[in-house]
Amino acid sequence: MDRRGFIWTLPSSAFAFGAHQRVPPFSGRTLDGEKFDSASLKGKPVLIQFWTTWCGYCRREQPALETIYKQYAPGKLTMLAVNVNEPREKVEEFLAKSPRSPKVVLTQDTNLVQLVDPKGFPVYLLLGKDGLLEHRQDGAGGTLALRQMLLEVGLGEGKG
Repeated sequence: MDRRGFIWTLPSSAFAFGAHQRVPPFSGRTLDGEKFDSASLKGKPVLIQFWTTWCGYCRREQPALETIYKQYAPGKLTMLAVNVNEPREKVEEFLAKSPRSPKVVLTQDTNLVQLVDPKGFPVYLLLGKDGLLEHRQDGAGGTLALRQMLLEVGLGEGKG
């Protein structure tokens, strides 16, 4: 099956969506207090990582995210790092030792975690400029996998 052929089922919802379908409306607030929603993020691609402080794969993936951030954000790409189900104090303590460039969002400050319902980490979503889901990746893949995803929205070598 083509990796775009997945169906995203949401246990608490009566709908499913896959690649090239509109993501249900979402909203949130970053740790810095910046508000966002699905409408305000349209216009440039959005890369969302779902992560936890205890996830070794997430920690190993961090240099890859930083590389992508430095190359594309904030001008060409919006990046959100959604921490899943951990208290603010724990996340802030982690970030003091391991800062992240992407904007960090907590579960209690967004409905994205409910929409995606990640079972393992990291999970990546790539939304196109139009708000459609372009790609979902479950698990770490490093810089190469992230660059491959970005090619799907016209970002990459020769297009960036």
